Amino acid sequence: MRKKKFAKSLAVAAGFMLMFAALGVARAHGASAGEGQNPTPTPALPGPQSNGAVSPAEYFEGLEYTPEQKAQIDKIHQDAETKKATVAKDEKLTQDQKDAMLTGYTHLEYSSIFKVLTPEQQRQVRQKIRARKAANEAAQKKQTPQS
Repeated sequence: MRKKKFAKSLAVAAGFMLMFAALGVARAHGASAGEGQNPTPTPALPGPQSNGAVSPAEYFEGLEYTPEQKAQIDKIHQDAETKKATVAKDEKLTQDQKDAMLTGYTHLEYSSIFKVLTPEQQRQVRQKIRARKAANEAAQKKQTPQS
């Protein structure tokens, strides 16, 4: 019993460490690319961001959901908002820790929503992600001078 509890605690701690490490890398990359002005995660269904970045919600735009999917997605949003509110109110955490946890919860939220989608809807989301990635790479190649 103790071994299971210890293993579970260790897994959770490792997850948080990975999340913090990923946030640090993302911030370092974002700062070098001129992004990162908005460290807080985007709301559940935001519009396009002014700095050209795409929020995860934009990949889900235009999908037709069944009533069951809508109910599941609403529950996922409510759960995520509850967790985010708890983190935002926690006075023991530094702002960087809060930002990391909020970002992590946002990623978990959209990952859960993706799992609710049908295979066809998942294919559409993947296509949008690939198209955005290709557009970003093309824009980056255009910006960097060739020697």
